Amino acid sequence: MKNRLKLLIAFSLAGLQLTAQEKRPITLNEAIDLGIKNSKQLKNSQAKIEEATAQLKEALNNQLPDAKLSASYLWLSSANVDMKVKSNNSSGGGGSVPTISKAGYAIANASVPVFAGGRIRYGIEASRFLAQATRLDADNDKEEVIQNTVEAFVNLYKAKASVALVQENLSEAQQRVKDFSNLEKNGLLARNDLLSAQLQASNFELGLLDAENNWKLANVSMNILLGLPENLELVPDSSMIDQNFSVKALDDYLQTAYTNRKDLAAIDLRKKASESAIKSAKGDYYPSLAVTGGYIAADIPEVISITNALNIGVGVSYNIGSIWKTKAKVQQEEARAKQAAIGESQLNDNIRLDVNHAYLNFLSSQKKIEVYEKAVEQAVENYRIVKNKYNNSLETTTDLLDANTKQLLERMNLIFAKADAVVSYNKLLQAAGLLEENTKQQ
Repeated sequence: MKNRLKLLIAFSLAGLQLTAQEKRPITLNEAIDLGIKNSKQLKNSQAKIEEATAQLKEALNNQLPDAKLSASYLWLSSANVDMKVKSNNSSGGGGSVPTISKAGYAIANASVPVFAGGRIRYGIEASRFLAQATRLDADNDKEEVIQNTVEAFVNLYKAKASVALVQENLSEAQQRVKDFSNLEKNGLLARNDLLSAQLQASNFELGLLDAENNWKLANVSMNILLGLPENLELVPDSSMIDQNFSVKALDDYLQTAYTNRKDLAAIDLRKKASESAIKSAKGDYYPSLAVTGGYIAADIPEVISITNALNIGVGVSYNIGSIWKTKAKVQQEEARAKQAAIGESQLNDNIRLDVNHAYLNFLSSQKKIEVYEKAVEQAVENYRIVKNKYNNSLETTTDLLDANTKQLLERMNLIFAKADAVVSYNKLLQAAGLLEENTKQQ
């Protein structure tokens, strides 16, 4: 019996330890590192880089020799063979014709391209530009992942803070209900005042239920984003809302964006790739020149045997149909080049708009913090005054409860404003192409 009790206690303690391990404090930088490490979007970007690198290798391989080898060994039926060559037999007698029942041959050919109208050269150039653009796309995706992680982290913090605030006010409301119940029993408080306090407590309970659901959902979303177990309770570091932001002038961010934005650099490379693709397509107008070499061996028993038949030379080929077929290919590449140029112009406009929008949003978030800080001070002071007046029978219970609710809302607004400022600041850095660099410096 004692052994069973000891085992039960041991398992209970182990269960408590497991429960305690389900909570994990996490900072914003830790979340960003995990988000980058486990991002499916970045893994997909890496796969695209590998594809673009393989395409570049394929283009480079076009410079290498082409080699072909073919061989056959044939069994033949009774073939009718009529030798048309003149016989050297002076007697005039006809020679016997051999019976051919089998034959074999082997041919090996190799060619090294010397000139292909620029198709190979410009094809390699275009592939190299596209590979570089794909890497820049991955860098741009990385900044997007960082920003998404920041937003998810802030949402988790806001949800957690909401739960804490509502719990605090619920505890106060429940204590008020107890106090009012005692006063009502002693005839010192009207029944409807007690009901008002109970209604407020019930509303806080409902608010707490919603806040906890939002927090649980935000916690699951964050765990999925970071590649962590879904049942792990994350405890976000609250110090991130107290950071001081160093903000430059709007024009500085605009100039930095045109220099640092990876998507702008990527589309510029794609425009260059399109220009190279036009030159490559025009190469079909020209003939191809190659150095060729080969080896031939053949054996027809009792007829002929060929060995060591080596050959080397220069080969020229030209597809006459390219005169009227190539024009359409060139026009397609020219259209793609126009699209890339227009896309670059549109992106320049969007960058200017993004930076302006992000900059104004950040300034607005700072102003909101100032307003809500004053509002919290006013709400706290208002609640203190109303409570004193209520204790002196100069205010109604409704006024007291309204002042308490107002205090809760303003405190929550301030926390949300500070958290949203973190998102706005990072969004400004993303618009200027500075987000990843700033993350590394932290």
